Formats: sequence, C-alpha cells, structure tokens
Amino acid sequence: MREKRLILVGGGGHCKAVIDVIKSAGNTIFGIIDNEIPVGDKVLDVPVVGGDNDLSSFADHNTEFLITVGQIKSPSIRKRLTLAITQSGGVLAEPVIASTAHIAIGAKIGRGTVVMHNAVVNSDATIGENCIINTGAIIEHDCTVGDFVHISTGAIANGASHIGNDCFVGSHATIAHMANVADNTVVGAGAVVMNDINEEGTYVGIPAKKIR
Repeated sequence: MREKRLILVGGGGHCKAVIDVIKSAGNTIFGIIDNEIPVGDKVLDVPVVGGDNDLSSFADHNTEFLITVGQIKSPSIRKRLTLAITQSGGVLAEPVIASTAHIAIGAKIGRGTVVMHNAVVNSDATIGENCIINTGAIIEHDCTVGDFVHISTGAIANGASHIGNDCFVGSHATIAHMANVADNTVVGAGAVVMNDINEEGTYVGIPAKKIR
C-alpha cells in the first residue's frame, strides 16, 4: 500500500484505465489534475482537484504525481507535464503495477511508469521513467526500455532487445531478440522489427521498413 497521497495528471481515457490499475493493487487516489474538467467533477469515482496551474499548491513531501495522459506516437505532452511537475517542486510517483501484471526477479522499473493488466516484465529487464507498458505487453529478459516509451497493447520486446527514449511501439508489434530501436522511433501496429533501427522515424510492416 502506498503511504503518500497520489495525484493523477490528466483525466482522459488513459486515466480511466490507470485508475483501475491503481485500485487493483489496493491503492487509493487523492485526486486528478486536468485543465478541461471542472473542479469537483469526477472521473470514475476520483474527484478533479485542480488544473495544471495548481500543481505547486499540491507539491509537498507527502505527495507523488503520476501522468495519466496517454502517449500516441509523440511523448511531448507527457514531457511537458513532467517538466511542470518538477518545476513546481513535485515528484513523480513510484512505479504503478497492476495486480495482474508479472514483474520478474531482477527487473527494474523507473518512476512514473505504469505496468498495466496482464503485462509481463521478465528477469533483468530495465524500464525507464514515465513509460506505459500497456495491457498484455511483454518485455522479455534483459531488455532495456528508455524513458517516455509507450509499449502498446499486446506488443512484444524479445530478449536483450533495446528500445530507446521517446519511442512508441504499436499494438501487437514485435521487436526481435537483441534488436535495437533508435530514440524517437514509431513502430507501427503489427510491425515486426527484425534488425536494428539506427535512424529515427516511423516503421511499419513485416519486416518493418521506414515510411517517413
């Protein structure tokens, strides 16, 4: 059980999924910060307590923030919110792990990261900060995943692969054993990365090829 109060930043669809993940682990949520939803309204059963300009008023030693804005392709919004949190004196939450996820011995997961239902993070895998490991995703043994990465639903990063910072891996995409994916790369849904991706861009297909 978490001892510090937890505030979610962003009240959209991804927030709803994260609320379920948090509650599945037996944790409580103090409130949500969102610029578009009136204070006092609720997302599911969690109250909205303020907007982005109120971050500093909640930042204290007893509070952690978790960004619950989704990440499709670009992490720019999540990075902007992280900067706002740190500049206000706030700190990112410890990793949030669904009750149905499996985190193996030796795995390391950074602050602000969410591991969602039925995901697997296997032995000696390392995941950075502010990542989304979405429903049913698999991060195999000895993988490394950078910061601000979204591994989408059902995607697989096979053993000893490396995914750089600021990447998006689409639903049911596969990263082959020991393959490297450069920073700022988008891997499309269902794509299969067989060889190293050394140049940032968008890659789709089987095998994955750069389209832009």
